[in-house]
Amino acid sequence: MTEDRPIRIARGKRVTIADLAREAGVSVATVDRVLNVRLPVREETAQRVHAAAHAIGYHAAGLIKQRLQQHLPHYKLGFILRKPAHDFYQDFARNIEESVSMAKSFHGLPIIEFAQSHLPRDLLPLLKDLGSRCQAIAMVAADHPKITASVEELKAKGIPVFSLLSDFADGVREGYIGLNNSKVGRTAAWV
Repeated sequence: MTEDRPIRIARGKRVTIADLAREAGVSVATVDRVLNVRLPVREETAQRVHAAAHAIGYHAAGLIKQRLQQHLPHYKLGFILRKPAHDFYQDFARNIEESVSMAKSFHGLPIIEFAQSHLPRDLLPLLKDLGSRCQAIAMVAADHPKITASVEELKAKGIPVFSLLSDFADGVREGYIGLNNSKVGRTAAWV
């Protein structure tokens, strides 16, 4: 985008491919190749065209984004959160959806379920269901032998499980996304 000479579009005038090319700093032919998936265009250039299209309100910005994502792998990602009535978890769910939609290296479909409690009897059916529909799962759960056993089963099937906010299934789960509780405890003791 041309920071030193922003493009001016007359009010009511539809943004053209030429306007988009000028804003992205590329040729009209390059914009055409991005729009119509003709010949290869470098990823960086295609992203620049998309950013320019979004910035100037080009009517096919959504199409450009779709075309950029069509060659990307598609993943269904499962999430199990807690306390569906709590604002924290509702905001967390919205942030997950937003983050997945903004991913540049894959096209993701987040499937978010809410558990009624932290008890294994509420979590295990959700974990099993998502394990049959998703390529990866992240969940909020307590460390419990039944949860660990279920995570082991999913791992054996090639489905990674990540712990969110509270750590569980250490050594079995794929990773932990949350605070380092040891450091938090040391900091709290120091304060």
